[in-house]
Amino acid sequence: MSRIRAKNTKPEILVRQLTYSLGYRYRLHPNDVPGKPDLAFKSRKKAIFVHGCFWHQHDDPACKISHAPKSNTDYWAPKLQKNLDRDKRVTAELDRIGWKSMTVWECQLQNLEDIQNQIDAFLRPET
Repeated sequence: MSRIRAKNTKPEILVRQLTYSLGYRYRLHPNDVPGKPDLAFKSRKKAIFVHGCFWHQHDDPACKISHAPKSNTDYWAPKLQKNLDRDKRVTAELDRIGWKSMTVWECQLQNLEDIQNQIDAFLRPET
């Protein structure tokens, strides 16, 4: 478990590159924003989280990465549930303080053009 990275994962770096190429600048893992989002856009009050499908239990049936562990379920079930509970709590806290959040799932990075368009639409100023 100590070899599992919490920051600077390949999916996160890919999302950073896509966002930067769109011309958006961001802060990484700011301590003063609830949940320490992977990318924070303070002037826009928006945050992007990059979630691994397994660790955050992506519930999309099309996702082939997320799966419930079949062995040692007494260990994994509470651990993964705690991640889900934390994600909900952080999203609610961001909503409460007026921030909008977006979650990019690891499996979505198969189609970079689509995810780049979604990021651009999310970050574009509202008219």
